[in-house]
Amino acid sequence: QVQVVESGGGLVQPGGSLRLSCAASGFSLDLYAIGWFRQAPGKDREAVSCNSRSGGNRVYGDSVNGRFTISRDNAKNTVYLQMNSLKPEDTAVYYCAADKRNWGCTSSPLEYDYWGQGTQVTVSS
Repeated sequence: QVQVVESGGGLVQPGGSLRLSCAASGFSLDLYAIGWFRQAPGKDREAVSCNSRSGGNRVYGDSVNGRFTISRDNAKNTVYLQMNSLKPEDTAVYYCAADKRNWGCTSSPLEYDYWGQGTQVTVSS
């Protein structure tokens, strides 16, 4: 059974850090491009970061560039999103998604085949 599970969300103060994890079962993440998306209440789903299938290309949205880092541990079949210098505007549900068709990164949620259930990140003092 194919499954993607995010974890690591929570409540953090502005300027703090969190590391999100995206664990896959039923398929190997190293055969997929992986994207992190987020969705705040009343807003469209936004592409946050992507790692190409080879792992060599990492792409970040303008709002998180320089603060977030995507990485993979293929041995653990897990992708991570390290989030530093968090801001209140980073508050959202964060989703991990796997794309089996494209070698590179795409920001369109429609290109992704498998999605997790999401993990809530709240940045507030």
